Amino acid sequence: MPSAEVILVFFGTSLLLGIAPGPDNIFVLTQSAVYGVRAGLLTTLGLVTGLCVHTTAVALGVAAIFQSSALAFTLLKAVGAAYLLYLAWLSFRAGALSARTPDTGGAGGPAFPGYAALYRRGILMNVTNPKVSLFFLAFLPQFCDPARGSLAVQVLILGALFMLATIIVFFSVAVLGGRLALWLNRSPRSQMLVHRAAGLVFTGLAVMLIFTGR
Repeated sequence: MPSAEVILVFFGTSLLLGIAPGPDNIFVLTQSAVYGVRAGLLTTLGLVTGLCVHTTAVALGVAAIFQSSALAFTLLKAVGAAYLLYLAWLSFRAGALSARTPDTGGAGGPAFPGYAALYRRGILMNVTNPKVSLFFLAFLPQFCDPARGSLAVQVLILGALFMLATIIVFFSVAVLGGRLALWLNRSPRSQMLVHRAAGLVFTGLAVMLIFTGR
C-alpha cells in the first residue's frame, strides 16, 4: 500500500488535474446546463465508472496494448469520436422543450434521454477514450513502490483515490451547471442556444479525439 505521504501528494495532484479544464469536466458542465444538476451527477458517476475500467486495465497491463498497437488505439479512438458526433447530432436536432426535466422545472420533453442514459453516456465517453488509459499508464505507476507490496494493488488504490478526487470536483461542476440550467431554461430561445452549444462542444471533443496521437 502507498505511504501516507504518497497518498496525500497523489490526491492533491488528482484534485488539480480534475480542476484543470478538460473534455470530461466540460462534458459534465454541458450535460448539467442542458438537463439539470442530477444529470451532471449521473454523468459524473458514468465517467467514474469508466475510470474503473481504465484503472483495472492498467493494473492488469491491458492498457499497454493501446500504447504498443496503433491499430487498437485507432479503432478505439474512432469509436469514441463516432459516439461524440452522435451526441452532437442529437443536440443539434433537439427542440426547445427537450431541456425540461424535474431539475429544471418542467415535465420533461421527448429528447430528454433519461438519467440512466446519461450515466451510460458518461461510461462510453470515458471508456472509448484511449488517452485515459495511456494517461493512467504513465501517471499511476509513478506513485507506486515495489517495496510496498503488489503493484497491481497499489494501482487500484491510487485509481480509487483519483476517482474520489474526480467525484469531488465534477460534482461541484454539476452543481454549477445545474444553476445555469435553471437560468437558461426560462425561455425557449435560451434552451435552443444551450442545445446548439452542447452540439458544438461534442463536435469539438470528437475532432480533438480524432487528431489525438499516441
